[in-house]
Amino acid sequence: MIVRMWHGRVPTAKAEAYRAFVNARAIPDYRSVPGNVSVHILERREGEVTHFVTLTFWESLEAIRAFAGDDPEKAKYYPEDDGFLLEFEPRVVHYEVVGRS
Repeated sequence: MIVRMWHGRVPTAKAEAYRAFVNARAIPDYRSVPGNVSVHILERREGEVTHFVTLTFWESLEAIRAFAGDDPEKAKYYPEDDGFLLEFEPRVVHYEVVGRS
């Protein structure tokens, strides 16, 4: 199994709206792709900026490509992200899951 990790920052004033957006739009999109095992969205407030980390678990790199395209390490963004994100990190990070309970 592979974990795909993405990080984004939004103004804290927009964090609640962004949380609603990812739950309504992004999570269903991830879950619609065969080979997606689960989606976890983490949130941490740091003053005027709130960090979001998306952890998606996948059966294989091929499943990630079905979601992200030919370059699986390229971050995928939605048009709505323009109204929330402070910057667009170009890459994601993948980790192989080597232990779990």
